[in-house]
Amino acid sequence: MQERSGIITFKGNPFTLLGPELKVGDKAPDFTVVDNGLAPVTLASHTGKIRIISAVPSLDTPVCDTETRRFNQEAASLPENVVVLTVSMDLPFAQKRWCGAAGIDRVTTLSDYQERSFAGAYGVLIKELKLLARAVFIVDARDTIRYIQIVPEVTSEPDYAAVLAAVKSLL
Repeated sequence: MQERSGIITFKGNPFTLLGPELKVGDKAPDFTVVDNGLAPVTLASHTGKIRIISAVPSLDTPVCDTETRRFNQEAASLPENVVVLTVSMDLPFAQKRWCGAAGIDRVTTLSDYQERSFAGAYGVLIKELKLLARAVFIVDARDTIRYIQIVPEVTSEPDYAAVLAAVKSLL
């Protein structure tokens, strides 16, 4: 698997990403993750919709918690043809528990713990931690990547305004 350095840090320390460097305009790679009921979910599971795919290290950390709550709040004002998917390595049971406790009802949480399929296809697996880097991908209804934000410091939140502007440009 391709190794890429100099892209992210975690608490100021440099880390290595595994997988390809995707670019805006690329066809979005397929992946297989599982939902909170252990059912497989692929890119095609949301064909015809605009997908905001938020990759996070773990929902049980303060920044991931804040980010997912914020996307849940923002999703309420987005049209039905936009879905927000949050992918992490957390076990589906932990994701379900967290969503229930946090009142998350507009974001679908997905787990990449089984195959690291999303992590490898989207180039966001942190080699040293075996967790996902913080990143946001917007995939349009035709499965083309329209926006990519790899957050340089894993402990920082993404630029929500830029993500929302990119989504609104597709509506």
